[in-house]
Amino acid sequence: MAPSNLNTPVPNIPYFTPQHLHSPGTPKDLSPKTPTLFTPLQIRNAVLRNRILVSPMCQYSCASSGPQIGALTDWHVATLGHYAIKGAGLVFVEATSVQPNGRISPNCPGLWNDAQIAGLKRVADFVKSQGALVGVQLAHAGRKSSTAAQWVSMVAGRKSKRADVDVGGWPEDVKGPSGGEDQAWDGPFDSERSRFWTPKALITQEVKEVVRDFASAAERSVRAGVDVIEIHAAHGYLLHQFLSPISNRRTDEYGGNFENRTRLLFEVIKAVRGVIPEGMPLFLRISSTEFLEDTDLGKEFGAWTVESTIEVAKQLPALGVDLLDVSSGGNHPSQRFDGTNTKGSHVKIAGQIRDALLADNLKLLIGVVGMITEAEQARNIVEQGGNIAQLENGIHEEAETAKELTDAKDGKQPAADVVLVARQFLREPEWVLKVASELGVDVWWPSQFLRVAAGGDAKLHRK
Repeated sequence: MAPSNLNTPVPNIPYFTPQHLHSPGTPKDLSPKTPTLFTPLQIRNAVLRNRILVSPMCQYSCASSGPQIGALTDWHVATLGHYAIKGAGLVFVEATSVQPNGRISPNCPGLWNDAQIAGLKRVADFVKSQGALVGVQLAHAGRKSSTAAQWVSMVAGRKSKRADVDVGGWPEDVKGPSGGEDQAWDGPFDSERSRFWTPKALITQEVKEVVRDFASAAERSVRAGVDVIEIHAAHGYLLHQFLSPISNRRTDEYGGNFENRTRLLFEVIKAVRGVIPEGMPLFLRISSTEFLEDTDLGKEFGAWTVESTIEVAKQLPALGVDLLDVSSGGNHPSQRFDGTNTKGSHVKIAGQIRDALLADNLKLLIGVVGMITEAEQARNIVEQGGNIAQLENGIHEEAETAKELTDAKDGKQPAADVVLVARQFLREPEWVLKVASELGVDVWWPSQFLRVAAGGDAKLHRK
């Protein structure tokens, strides 16, 4: 519904920004022909205005020391805010560490102290003022921490580069499930070629502190006004390291069999769910497979597989997780396949996980990430049958009607319920509006852009 005053300010923020006449990225009319991609989705008390989410993307743009260490800045307001302006349903802040030594790089954000709340709140306030939801991905990089910003590595001709103390790194405080040279991500240390530091093993008490610090960071996220929290257990970072028998060689209650290797993940989920509001959605990103089972390492120690992920997924609804964000790989350079850089590689896996959950009558939303770049590709991932009544009373009622779309209609099952898009937003921040145009969906634009919206969206097709 349009505000009665056509220049109404968004309330409860310390500056003027007009409340949009209609939320950008939402259809002007919902009809039976509206693609599921542009229907709203309610998750607990949060309502996504469409099914297109901005995936967390490292920006390496926070201070590495001093009073502003790990705090979000105007860069994050400008970049993340722009995705919200252009219609994304949910905008995620990049991997945000729960401990200082859990940052991927010295310039990555954190939420290990209260001084970091204000920067996140400023981002959250602006993103939400544009009608989007805002999420934060809580993380710990484990043995993949203390690396340099990506462009520093690129200049050096590498995919990654160690960050030493001279640039704010912490080579003596890199921790993982297990320690020693063979547990460095890329193997025994070589001063010329190694991209990662040799980790030390977390003692049992330190593992328990990780759980505590995830919960504390979640509490700070709530205080900052975040709508959604995602726990990062993918891409070879700490929680993934504990899940995998390749990187977890522990002999205490956090290592060995499947139950022990998943213990930290489940403790973190319970701790986070226990401190956030009941109405706040909780997501989990996981590497659904490591693509290591056919390697020498996998044959010797075992590996994390799709079947492992399904076993975890079946336990998530009872723990209060609302959506499983499906990715892959990242735990060892020997992986046989790079799913994050191959178009459509996760869609089949996501569908397999979704089918296994449905077979057990379990309800868990599924998200897919990885090289989603095209309108029809995104549409087809979440498409399903069903009719949508036309409504005139706003996005919440639309979501109430549309929620049945998460169930199969006429025997037609989607692979996932939402898509998470990363690099394509770096190329085209207006990607939501472009996708709508290509799919023939007439969506609302930001109020400030309405004078060019009528007929002007054809410009989005230019290469």
